[in-house]
Amino acid sequence: GQLRKLNRAILPVRYSDRFYTDVLAHGRDWCKNALCNGFVVGAICSRVEDAAPAPAGEAEDGAGADADPSSSLRRVYIMTLCVLPAYRQRGVGRRLLESVLEKCVEQEDIGSIYLHVQTTNQDAIDFYSRFGFEVCERVENYYKRIDPP
Repeated sequence: GQLRKLNRAILPVRYSDRFYTDVLAHGRDWCKNALCNGFVVGAICSRVEDAAPAPAGEAEDGAGADADPSSSLRRVYIMTLCVLPAYRQRGVGRRLLESVLEKCVEQEDIGSIYLHVQTTNQDAIDFYSRFGFEVCERVENYYKRIDPP
């Protein structure tokens, strides 16, 4: 539907049918649309993930999860956030992101939130940095098949 059309119009990554099926099946609480006159002008899609497993060798002595209580906390991954160009700089993206951040605070078992951004998308990097996000790692070739919209 409208989410697929929005993503195709804005994002350089093409998502599979399974992405949209999963959003409908599991993401209702973590995915939000921004509407104007009944049309989707922005959207955020997130998912909750189980705690990341400790790197190999770190938990062998039994100190892993017990030593760090946050290691058992789940994390939220922001899969997509996009706003039509005509609706940018109007607070649409901010409100979408804030809806997910507020949901994270409400959930006691969420320990972190993360996302990926193209290294060339400085506007997005600046946007997320205003909310306290930091570049923690650069993943080479994360976006392997990018088709400009």
